[in-house]
Amino acid sequence: MSDWKLNTPVAMLVFKRPQTTEKVFEAVRQAKPPKLLVVANTLSKSQDEELDAACAATRAIIERVDWDCEVLKNYADAYMGCKQRIYSGLDWVFNQVDRAIVLEDDCIPHPTFWRFCEEMLDRYQDDERIMAVTGDNFQLGRKRTPYSYYFSRYTHFWGWASWRRAWQHYDPNMTQWPDKRDSGWLNQYLGDTDAANWWQETFQRTYDQKVDTWDWQWILSCWLQNGLTVVPNVNLVSNIGFNAGATHTGDIGDWRANMPTEPIQFPLNHPPTVSRHEAADRFEQREYYNFLTNQRALEYRLKRRFRVAKRALQERFLGVGS
Repeated sequence: MSDWKLNTPVAMLVFKRPQTTEKVFEAVRQAKPPKLLVVANTLSKSQDEELDAACAATRAIIERVDWDCEVLKNYADAYMGCKQRIYSGLDWVFNQVDRAIVLEDDCIPHPTFWRFCEEMLDRYQDDERIMAVTGDNFQLGRKRTPYSYYFSRYTHFWGWASWRRAWQHYDPNMTQWPDKRDSGWLNQYLGDTDAANWWQETFQRTYDQKVDTWDWQWILSCWLQNGLTVVPNVNLVSNIGFNAGATHTGDIGDWRANMPTEPIQFPLNHPPTVSRHEAADRFEQREYYNFLTNQRALEYRLKRRFRVAKRALQERFLGVGS
């Protein structure tokens, strides 16, 4: 790794969390990308001095760039919802560059994440079957393949990368969804009635604007292209943003919070063919996407919340762990 140098532009998505942004920025600073594109939201007449200060402190972190780097900024002047801010920001990113590695303000990558993304972006740049590269592995330690990575239908966002050629298919308004929904396409595409029901409800809620998000639209856009995502055989990114103040990751008992990372080994061992890993996807659908709705997962969450609360009380009153 000592002789390797990152050449891919990096995009950071930030808002009002300077504590986590600082840690992500330090990981970026260690990687020293030649170009840094920063997308920032802001508050709209919040009249909350503490939140205004948090936004300002978050943006100030970007001023600490101390390596040879072109810094481009796309800062909102007024508040934009999560969906609008992120997709418009990524539109801007992929108008500026033809590829990018993307990190939100609470996603800490392992140092080997950068090289993995860059090598995958190079290897599959012209392969229309591949829509994205992720650093996330949610197989809970299961090694699904003897190779360095596998291919999945699921696209993740806690440290990922893509190309302009793929992002051009992104449709924030899900214009094809009503026709696809009514045709029974999801059942045919997923080959699993339970999974199809889960995704139909999720896509419909997103289409009806009952959830302010951008990512379900990206998954649908990828699926409409029969696209695949490159997934490392180890987890390369940890999301440290699970807390009560988070927009979509408020449950500190979620098993996906603060997942450990480990290095991926180079040179990479490439799979001989591009084909989806069905067993890995079945596991992910059950353990990741169904997590909030299946009873076993609910019991796990309650037990973990109890452990977290018990530990906090021990630290506060008994000094354990301090």
